[in-house]
Amino acid sequence: MKVILFCGGLGLRIRDYSPRTPKALVPIGRHPLLWHLMRYYAHYGHTEFILCLGHNADAFRRYFFRSDVQRATEAADLNITLVDTGLTNNIGQRLAAVKRYVQDDEVFMVNYADVLSDLPLPAMLTNFHRQGPVACFMAYQPTQSFHVVSLGADNHVKSISPIASAGLWVNAGFMVLRPEIFDYLRPGEELVEQPFQRLIVDNKLMAYRYNGFWASMDTLKDKLALDELHSQGCPPWEVWRHAAAPAAHSTPVLQTVC
Repeated sequence: MKVILFCGGLGLRIRDYSPRTPKALVPIGRHPLLWHLMRYYAHYGHTEFILCLGHNADAFRRYFFRSDVQRATEAADLNITLVDTGLTNNIGQRLAAVKRYVQDDEVFMVNYADVLSDLPLPAMLTNFHRQGPVACFMAYQPTQSFHVVSLGADNHVKSISPIASAGLWVNAGFMVLRPEIFDYLRPGEELVEQPFQRLIVDNKLMAYRYNGFWASMDTLKDKLALDELHSQGCPPWEVWRHAAAPAAHSTPVLQTVC
């Protein structure tokens, strides 16, 4: 199953680490976040990747065409396609730009490429096939130390509670889609806004609830927290360390598409 990774954003909130390093290439331990994410999918046998590039696309080309990285991807039997999808395009536009790679597939996956999780991917896919929606995303309950506040018309506080107990769920960035998603996506639209609203009307959008490990890397503070988990050994997102990975089936190929 193909995996589309959105790697073209500006990554403004993590530029404190390096203004010239794309967010997906910011290292956690010895390898970039993108390496960890691709290794996660490959563990479950999904080794064909389409990277939607934009801002600082050359950094990704330099990384993947390094001899040591090529050897590593060949050893893992990965098929990686690098596609320029515009400097300022949103996620919906980037998805539309790679439609030709997945339009004939039954199902494909997408990811924002700035999140890590120990999500049981086979269970999510099984549920997706059983329920039959057009789109599904991992839903996660935030655990940060924020409080959710409900206000009355006069700005008096009606209630206040920790976000973890407020019953809120967020889109955690791990998605499964059918090609029918392109019927719901109009030119210029953001994926999770107008198209997902149309799917809701047609009862074709589902969420897979998961409260295991999940973390995003938006800021330098987030990176440092992931570095700390990694330094402790066997971080939770490295599911390939917990069980033997299944054999991969793709042919090792690395290509660039302008």
